[in-house]
Amino acid sequence: MKNIAVIGAGTMGNGIAHTFAQSGFKVNLIDISQEALDKAIATISKNLDRMVAKEKISEADKNGTLDNLTTFTDMNAGVADVQLVVEAATENVDLKLKIFKSMDEATGDDVILATNTSSISITQIAAVTSRPDKVIGMHFMNPVPIMKLVEIIRGYSTSDEVTSTIMELSKKLGKTPTEVNDYPGFVANRILMPMINEAIITLHEGVAGVSEIDTVMKLGMAHPMGPLQLADFIGLDVCLSILNVMYEGFGNPKYAPCPLLVNMVTAGKMGVKSGEGFYSWGHGTKDLIVSDQFQ
Repeated sequence: MKNIAVIGAGTMGNGIAHTFAQSGFKVNLIDISQEALDKAIATISKNLDRMVAKEKISEADKNGTLDNLTTFTDMNAGVADVQLVVEAATENVDLKLKIFKSMDEATGDDVILATNTSSISITQIAAVTSRPDKVIGMHFMNPVPIMKLVEIIRGYSTSDEVTSTIMELSKKLGKTPTEVNDYPGFVANRILMPMINEAIITLHEGVAGVSEIDTVMKLGMAHPMGPLQLADFIGLDVCLSILNVMYEGFGNPKYAPCPLLVNMVTAGKMGVKSGEGFYSWGHGTKDLIVSDQFQ
């Protein structure tokens, strides 16, 4: 397996493309927006420059990685002659089902179709294809080039052979693949999102402020960043989407998103991506400034 396609040039998609390309794979990065593709290549180049400056890779390594990347706005052209497609589009079930139907029609029967979804059912996605045994979840963590974990999610029909292939492939990327079964939120988000939601509830009920909540979790629980800072980093809209998937999937009120989270997303406060969430991010990400609404 040497030729890979990645669908979606956003934060996760460009990180996945970067990781595969740096590991020697030929990568077709696909997005309907040429602007998004240009931005993705610029981001990858900038991240590689940072690695060169830190002497983690050489200039030749950087150039080789960029040479392994080709961009496409036409999905059919982009998935031709690849052995694996990794979908990394927005966390929206209808969009993902549409993309998988198209991928299924545009690729050979032996091509493995993977999704980077963080919560949506692999079984549901696989059901719209003619090859449910070759559909699998590859849930990378952000930032993809740095984080070692990949959750490998088996759908109801995913074959042992495909699972083994993707586990071994993940190791070639320098990752630690961890196999989990297909239930809402999988493992990472089933544990993480209720914690983030509870932190937001704690803020909403006035138990403590933003910096106090994050300080307790960082210094008391040895977390590298607090749950509210992490929520901003993930994207509050993404957190809300995952919580809704788990709430609907389990029918358990413990997964119901906090009204404060719902209101913030409705108001366009998405975290780092919008410049404001629980913290103000217009200044960058080094200095944490609590958002005005929580001062």
